[in-house]
Amino acid sequence: MGSVVATHPIIARLEALLPAGAVLHRAEELHPYECDGLAVYRRLPLVVVLPETVAQVQAVMRLCSELHVPVVARGAGTGLSGGALPHSEGVLLSLAKLHRILELDPMARTARVEPGVRNLAISEAARPHGLYYAPDPSSQIACSIGGNVAENSGGVHCLKYGLTVHNLQQVKIVTVDGELLTLGGAGLDSPGYDLLALITGSEGMLGIVVEVTVRLLPLPERAQVVLAAFNDVTEAGAAVAAIISAGVIPAGLEMMDQTAIRAAEAFVHAGYPTDAAAILLCELDGTNAEVSSEILKVRKILLSSGASEVRTAENEAERQRFWKGRKSAFPAVGRLSPDYYCMDGTIPRKRLPEVLQRMGQLSEEYGLPVANVFHAGDGNLHPLILFDANKPGELEKTEDFGRRILELCVEVGGTITGEHGVGMEKIDQMCVQFRPMELEQFHAVKAAFDPHGLLNPGKAVPTLHRCAEFGAMHVHHGELPHPELERF
Repeated sequence: MGSVVATHPIIARLEALLPAGAVLHRAEELHPYECDGLAVYRRLPLVVVLPETVAQVQAVMRLCSELHVPVVARGAGTGLSGGALPHSEGVLLSLAKLHRILELDPMARTARVEPGVRNLAISEAARPHGLYYAPDPSSQIACSIGGNVAENSGGVHCLKYGLTVHNLQQVKIVTVDGELLTLGGAGLDSPGYDLLALITGSEGMLGIVVEVTVRLLPLPERAQVVLAAFNDVTEAGAAVAAIISAGVIPAGLEMMDQTAIRAAEAFVHAGYPTDAAAILLCELDGTNAEVSSEILKVRKILLSSGASEVRTAENEAERQRFWKGRKSAFPAVGRLSPDYYCMDGTIPRKRLPEVLQRMGQLSEEYGLPVANVFHAGDGNLHPLILFDANKPGELEKTEDFGRRILELCVEVGGTITGEHGVGMEKIDQMCVQFRPMELEQFHAVKAAFDPHGLLNPGKAVPTLHRCAEFGAMHVHHGELPHPELERF
């Protein structure tokens, strides 16, 4: 038998509420939950619970509310901002066992699912009906729809079809005191405040998502990808703005630089030109006539923007290979370095060439390579900073480099996140993004849902005191944030 981490009275009461095996509190049981996809920060929870029904989630929340025990909700654990980092004195509430597709209505074009359902599984279930679910994060094979709601996830096709928030019909949440609320409805609009939009992207701080109704779209008659190679990264960035300015809204418009291209090509053999400084992947979808017309227009724009090669996928198999390379870019880059740090920020498209150039200068300043993979069409950047955590001081240097990238995004009129959320990773950059009065309003919303601050405490929205400390640290080059967390 393993050693017991804690003997908190809540453990026995949780075991009385939940089925056998649904309460984990021994050290060897807790370690798999010590972090999410951002493994830089790790912390063991007091206890992990795995409810199988909404009623069990409600019972857990009532007990935690009664005892004033913090709760951190967790989906598939693929998040990249530390949003599911456990609380050492709290309950880690895993929603992995709520994984049923409850209803798929082809006539209404909706699917009603539990939060543990994988993103890709929705489209797989809808495909026989000629439908699919549009938001497609790179982790869609593993990430869960509940986590997508919590982070307002996007993906390759969010440029044309929107983020998670634009593809939801209804969400059911369990409140901090165990009540079940329904937000949204069967119609496209409802009276009152738009609480459905408020809960989307709230990072588990306002309620626990236990059911999601998503909107489904008809599969397009045709979808085709154009690949363009460039000898200069800034030219590729300028081509993105030129495509959008021409009135073309691609289904997806992605960009990769040479480091990412070579890593992806070696990993999945997508057919990428490895001598290119950057490539753009531009997908057009719709009717046959629409796609044919737009491909001609896009090819002309790309060539006039300086593309050295423009290639159109000849069939569905080649289209899938092009996208496989892009969606495998993160694990592919992982083969280049012992560690990498994935950033997430958004900028105005017109500033893309400038920001890419300045990130290159920062890379030289810090002596750390960067692979760029991002949703170019909506300005959502994903620089991957390559480093080795075993080298003393290199993790701290990498974090400081990441901070500079996020602050650059704000400087040019953008934001510190596009789809990964704030979590623990970017909480200090919230102090750069927002003024004290705005942060106070965020705290007021939080208090309306969770007056005692039990849901995912310490995440996403910093206190004004923390911002004051961060400002002083910034000026005086003090210690880096989160000293209380275990590192690699």
